[in-house]
Amino acid sequence: MRISMKLEHGYIQVYTGNCKGKTTAALGLALRAAGREMMVCMVQFMKGGGPYGEHLAAERLAPYLTIIQTGREGWVDKDNPHPEDVRLAREALVTAKEALTGGRYDIVILDEINGAVSFGLIGVDDVLELMRSKPAHVELVLTGRNADEKIIEAADLVTEMREIKHYYKAGVPARIGIEK
Repeated sequence: MRISMKLEHGYIQVYTGNCKGKTTAALGLALRAAGREMMVCMVQFMKGGGPYGEHLAAERLAPYLTIIQTGREGWVDKDNPHPEDVRLAREALVTAKEALTGGRYDIVILDEINGAVSFGLIGVDDVLELMRSKPAHVELVLTGRNADEKIIEAADLVTEMREIKHYYKAGVPARIGIEK
């Protein structure tokens, strides 16, 4: 029995802020949609290395959840990004547009795209153009810290994750299955 519930109208959501939970919230939405047999594509900007836990889960949720990982392994130097980081982010933007406008996906998640903008890897105007190209029936989710005000203004829903307390400050590293 097919339980698919394709969207009549898709909105633009932004998950931003200085605390953890942005990617996790987007993955929760992806999990819910996959359960309804919706097709979801997550394009991850600046997230080389891995595999992360979500990549392993996506293998089990195929064909409903596809994750496309882009970027070099390690951190991007936001004050002096490597030319390869810029190139990979621009390629990811092309991949994101194909996923958004190609007619295959009900939901497209652009993970860490706000960070890619704030690091100067891609331009805010390029992201705004991408947002304007969204088909009416596709949900678009943009995650990452430091969402540009223009992106916030163009979105339909904006959620800010605000740090109140975090165990990283006590020296707890990222844990497998929780943060990675």
